[in-house]
Amino acid sequence: MKQLKFSEPLPKLILRKEKDTTWRINDSKNLTVSDKLSLCSVDGKEFAQAEILWVKETLFAHLTYEDIEGHESFTSDEEMFATYKGYYKMEVTSQTPLKVVKFRLL
Repeated sequence: MKQLKFSEPLPKLILRKEKDTTWRINDSKNLTVSDKLSLCSVDGKEFAQAEILWVKETLFAHLTYEDIEGHESFTSDEEMFATYKGYYKMEVTSQTPLKVVKFRLL
């Protein structure tokens, strides 16, 4: 089972079914449709399990409504890029590739 980690307050949003989409840069896990996931806090403690419904590779500049729906919102592109820069310790811009992953809780 593949493991995905989420920073606070995201686990609470997932458990309340307010978040069912995640964006991942540099997908080293090769996330694909039907994969079973262990959803964990950053400390590695599992809080839920899920299954991937669909996956799409795109750029931040090309995110669509469908890609954003079910994802936490940002007040600006600058906030979004700064958030992902913090997660991945790299420069993130509108041209950074990412993987959009839609999942459902099991």
